[in-house]
Amino acid sequence: MRQAAIMGITGRSGAGKTTLLVRLVAMLAGQGLRVSTIKHAHHGFDMDRPGKDSHRHRAAGAREVLVASDTRWALLHESEAPTPPALPDLIARMAPADLILVEGFRAALPVAIEIYRPALGKDPLWPATPHIAAIATDAPTLDLPPGLARLDLNDTAAIAGFVRAHARPCPPTGHAP
Repeated sequence: MRQAAIMGITGRSGAGKTTLLVRLVAMLAGQGLRVSTIKHAHHGFDMDRPGKDSHRHRAAGAREVLVASDTRWALLHESEAPTPPALPDLIARMAPADLILVEGFRAALPVAIEIYRPALGKDPLWPATPHIAAIATDAPTLDLPPGLARLDLNDTAAIAGFVRAHARPCPPTGHAP
C-alpha cells in the first residue's frame, strides 16, 4: 500500500475552511479515494457528555476510553502535555487512507491551500507562510506572486484536481502520543 498524501486547508477564522473541506471530502470520496480528515481545535473540546458511561470512565481517571458501536468507534485520549500532539503522531494513530485533509496545524503542513476572502477584512496568511501552494478565493481579481496558484473558491472540482495533483506524502511519524 502506498503512503497517504496530505493537503492542508488553511485560512483565517470565518473564511470557510470547514465548508470547503466538507465539499472536498464528498467529491474526492466520490472519486473512490479513501479520505480522512484532521481538525485542530484551538480551545478545549469534549465529544463526551456528563452522565454518559464513557464520561464517567474518564472522570474516574481513565487515560483512554474507546467507545464502539456497530457503525463507528472513537478513541478519547486524555493528554497531559501542555501542547497538542504533533501532526505526524496523530496521523500515525489513523487507519490507512489515500488522502488526509487537515484543517489547522498550519505550521506543520508540507503543503496547503489558503482560503482567502478579502471581504472579511483580514490579512492573508500566504505572504508569511511558505508552504501555501494556492489561494482559493471568491475575489475575481487578486494579485498573487508567481508560483502561487489562484483557485475559484466556488469550483470544487478544480480545487479537488489541485489537491490530487499537489498533495504531498505525509510527514514521517515520531512516536504515538
